Amino acid sequence: MNKITSIEQLEKIQQEKQALWSSGIKLVPVCGVCIGGQKLAQAMRDEVTRQNIADKVQIVETGCQGFCKMGPLVNILPPEGISQWQNGTLYTKVKVEDAAEIISKSVMGPEVIERLLYKNAKTNQRIPVIKDIPFYSKQSKYVLERCGVINPDDITDYIAWGGYQAAHKIIKTMTPETVIGEVTQSGIRGRGGAGFPTGIKWKFCRQSPGPDKFMICNADEGDPGAFMDRAVLEGDPHSVLEGMIIGAYAIGANYGYVYVRAEYPLAVKRVRQAIKQAKEYGLLGNNIFGSDFSFDIGIKMGAGAFVCGEETALISSIEDRRGMPRPRPPFPVAVGLRGKPTCINNVETLANLANIINKGAKWYTGIGTEKNYGTKVFSLAGAVRNVGLVEVPLGATLQELIFDIGGGAEKGRKFKAVQLGGPSGGCLPEKLLDIKIGYDSLIQAGAIMGSGGVIVIDNKSCMVEVARYFTSFCQKESCGKCTPCRIGLMRMKELLERITSGEGQKGDIELLIELANSIKDTSLCGLGQTAPNPVLSTIRQFRHEYEAHIREKECPAHYCKPLVKFMVDTDKCKACGQCIPACPVEAVKGKKGEKVTIDVTLCTKCRSCIEACPFDAIV
Repeated sequence: MNKITSIEQLEKIQQEKQALWSSGIKLVPVCGVCIGGQKLAQAMRDEVTRQNIADKVQIVETGCQGFCKMGPLVNILPPEGISQWQNGTLYTKVKVEDAAEIISKSVMGPEVIERLLYKNAKTNQRIPVIKDIPFYSKQSKYVLERCGVINPDDITDYIAWGGYQAAHKIIKTMTPETVIGEVTQSGIRGRGGAGFPTGIKWKFCRQSPGPDKFMICNADEGDPGAFMDRAVLEGDPHSVLEGMIIGAYAIGANYGYVYVRAEYPLAVKRVRQAIKQAKEYGLLGNNIFGSDFSFDIGIKMGAGAFVCGEETALISSIEDRRGMPRPRPPFPVAVGLRGKPTCINNVETLANLANIINKGAKWYTGIGTEKNYGTKVFSLAGAVRNVGLVEVPLGATLQELIFDIGGGAEKGRKFKAVQLGGPSGGCLPEKLLDIKIGYDSLIQAGAIMGSGGVIVIDNKSCMVEVARYFTSFCQKESCGKCTPCRIGLMRMKELLERITSGEGQKGDIELLIELANSIKDTSLCGLGQTAPNPVLSTIRQFRHEYEAHIREKECPAHYCKPLVKFMVDTDKCKACGQCIPACPVEAVKGKKGEKVTIDVTLCTKCRSCIEACPFDAIV
């Protein structure tokens, strides 16, 4: 294969691929790997083979289209083609047995299969066009614009969307200083959580003396409920590689790493394939685009330690040492991997860079709000109707994110709080949903942006238990190097366990606050400095729940097992018997047609009977 050395060669590949897409061949994107998407795609391929239409139809296994709650998804593209995919028809919760009908009626014919369309829970109407579905219509996709549409294993799909033209532009027409200036003017801040200005970080790294420098992509995504980085690596890996090339050229690096946890095997596979193809096309390796600039990328798989998301711990892991943070300064931009200047950027940060170079800093500052430019990708999880991946401009409100796009709390439940910023973020109540999403505004409210994990909490959840869960997570993930984090988080966890078990004492809340502030002020790294946030924010916003646990020995949410017992409300019980087989320990006594009772001596408080009862008769 000839190496690409000119913009003309890139444009030729782009034109050839676009011509193929517009030649009449029908592309059918399919997503939802973890819920049967691969089996569905294979069934559709088998149907294409059976009908002998392989020259007319191509089934594309894509990355995440975002609407995870409704997957597996099949996208029937409009006549305008792949770039206008949001004008297409979306089929939701598609099953393998639907494959033949979709190929026959909707791919080879004009028919829309009504039962597979998305059904709006509020209006009860089926919506055929993707852009009219509220989940998509409220979003602004730039980082995710290709995810769920292109084939991530085919570099020519990325090139057809203008891929690697930004890399060519900077190498051929811009100096490293000009690149840094453009990124600085864009105002883009690191999407990994801290929000440090990317251009300033690059400037510091370039100014650090020494011929050897490193560029690292931090894809160590360990927050419970977070899957933004994984989705980008699985759906559009070349956007991250191109971002690394731009960053490496700017700081003067000749080698880089993608640091990704081994629990993401599909992401690792697709990044490895993307690197292989980029090398074959001459877009990685020696003398990129025929210039004097050389840059190569390797993959380092982490073992899943949450603390390795911290820069210095990540560097230790790449060096095959235990992932433990070290004091800063010196910062990695001065003394990093193997003692050399090192720039570490998050997946989402890197995926933004090609757009910034191609469209300019002024374009980017037109999105979002002052000091919070661009978009942010969030993973919506927890007790929300539309679990999935969402991209909105910074400055959007939590109300828009959770209710307009996410659809609000699950049916029959009421929104209570939202946990923002991962296990070391903060919980915000309903009264703060009008806050505009931004780095500083969320900190002022008692939360953090973090990497973008958003966990919705409903009225059946106990906020003290939420604080206990996240504190326990951070305590287990602490590397143990510094005493405040190692010992302090353990003491906080013990206090919270005491409160949730009904053994809380007067003064425990004040002790938790004192411990939390001490740990924040004296811990070595970001894990310990932010781990107390869930406790402090829940005390600030839901102190009455702590007080109920301690004073009345009662859990207001009826969640904490030691503080509740299960009974049957005989007035509500309809003797349907659905709760009887649901109980795993046979504590529900009775039979269908008779009102039941619960043997509290056998009951394990697993809540299975509550979930099974359609009349809310278990109290």
